[in-house]
Amino acid sequence: MGFFDWITGQFIDVIDWLDDSNDTMVYRFDRQGNEIKYGAKLTVRESQIAIFVNEGVVADILDAGIYELDTKNLPIMTSLQHWDHGFNSPFKAEVYFVNTKRFTNLKWGTKNPIMVRDPEFSMVRLRAFGTYEIRIADPKKFMIEIVGTDGHFTTDEIESQLTNLILAKLPTILGESKIPVLDMASNYEKFSLYISEKIAPFFEEYGLKLTKILIENISLPADVEKALDKRTSREVTGNLDDYIKYQTGNALGSENGGIMSDMVGMGAGVALGQQMAENMRGHKTTTKSTPPPLLKEDEKFYHIAIDDTSKGPYDSRAIEEYISKGIIKEETLVWREGLSDWIEAKDEFKKYFKTTPPPLPKK
Repeated sequence: MGFFDWITGQFIDVIDWLDDSNDTMVYRFDRQGNEIKYGAKLTVRESQIAIFVNEGVVADILDAGIYELDTKNLPIMTSLQHWDHGFNSPFKAEVYFVNTKRFTNLKWGTKNPIMVRDPEFSMVRLRAFGTYEIRIADPKKFMIEIVGTDGHFTTDEIESQLTNLILAKLPTILGESKIPVLDMASNYEKFSLYISEKIAPFFEEYGLKLTKILIENISLPADVEKALDKRTSREVTGNLDDYIKYQTGNALGSENGGIMSDMVGMGAGVALGQQMAENMRGHKTTTKSTPPPLLKEDEKFYHIAIDDTSKGPYDSRAIEEYISKGIIKEETLVWREGLSDWIEAKDEFKKYFKTTPPPLPKK
């Protein structure tokens, strides 16, 4: 390499940085062993801070703008000014660009359940997760406390530490808030603000600002959630008696109810039919000392139309009784399985209706 090629390599005229990664917090300008040319142009864009480090010490911090570098501003010497060192200056300056934009959608979440006291459930174990946002508020402190000499520092390198910081403080904050577990879902926004206020000071120790923390979910253990679901179902019914009826109804409606469910359902239907029959008779049901006669295999059941309403089904014995009491008349409509339409009772039960002979002929 010729002398003038070396001279060209020694000089850097423009110093700037364009970030396309979205997660880089600090970037050291790539010098590749070169020194910065006297009078070089430095461009610092919005949402950036430039930090000059000379001989391991922060020499200057520059906000957004365009700067011309000279020894009046920074203790930087070019190798052409130090022939006695063989073109190697003892002053090695470095430029770090600090990204001051807001870094969003950083994840946090509990690895294990957190035990907290609850005003309603005494003690409960909670899991929680969400996101948070940060920005670099004190570039110099962040460089000294966190970055060090890292030339390309990203959010991945500090995210786990910040998450651990949130989780370490979360149990204390949950206890201090005294918000019942059942009310947390309706207070996520207020609770997020409360957490931000309590945790933000610990982020400041790193030169960072916690701009926002969001709670996406706070959940209970699975067995506790099942107990709450049962309690919710019971509360819908109102009282214990209704709850028992509700559970019985669920059992009857279950596909796995089997023969027992069918038998209970049949018994309920027969009892309902008997109650309706007694109501039609106009007196209360009395307990019979002997069981009713067995049903025949070919027994038919009938529906009857009373006051434009279908009643039944009733067996033939009940029909005969209703006919004898005048509840079912000849023109009363009846229907049974096998009939295509309703028919008059006299057509189906002719033998049950008493017939009176016609008057005797006159002599």
